[in-house]
Amino acid sequence: MAKIGIYGSAFDPITNVHLWTASTVAHRCKLDRVIFLPSSSKRKDKKLYTEDHHRWNMIRMAIKDNEKFSADDYEMKQDPWKLTTYETLNYFKEKYPNDDIYFIMGADLLVDIGEGKWSHAEALVKENKFIVMARDGIDMLKAISKSPILRNNDDGQTFHLIDKGLAMEISSTYIREEFALGGEPRYLLPESCYNYCIRNSLYKERKL
Repeated sequence: MAKIGIYGSAFDPITNVHLWTASTVAHRCKLDRVIFLPSSSKRKDKKLYTEDHHRWNMIRMAIKDNEKFSADDYEMKQDPWKLTTYETLNYFKEKYPNDDIYFIMGADLLVDIGEGKWSHAEALVKENKFIVMARDGIDMLKAISKSPILRNNDDGQTFHLIDKGLAMEISSTYIREEFALGGEPRYLLPESCYNYCIRNSLYKERKL
């Protein structure tokens, strides 16, 4: 039985911190695999700046040398009005029925789930396991204790909280702004992805 972490994000573009975070989580939580799950540009709740195929290509380039990393374009292929994290995790549990599946997320998303902002929030927590990374200003234990959805569906193994050492920030937004304004974001993202952005003139058309 393997331990698999599902790492969802826009990856617009993927950054070196995305890779470092995935590697650190895999090491600390003894994961056998981390699956990078790019969100679809068709989603109504996210504004993305690059077509799906560009983000997918960059993810594949960024992770190709790490045998623990893989990518899945499941969400990119789904109808956006039917897409929720609950369905996504059911997909992975059906795909890997003999493995333990963990959803990797930041503490800000934990708060949102606890406040019922996600579809099927109660079933999502009750039926799944989460690796939660600390975010500045968020007390994760307090967030769990104050939310009936979180505390009443926690069997003691639902949440793996990582509260130290994951505060490094290089945002995709910063990288997009650097490209758009003629800056130099080299070394903030994998070299292959940096060259891909230059070659395809990504993020240069407008101020982001």
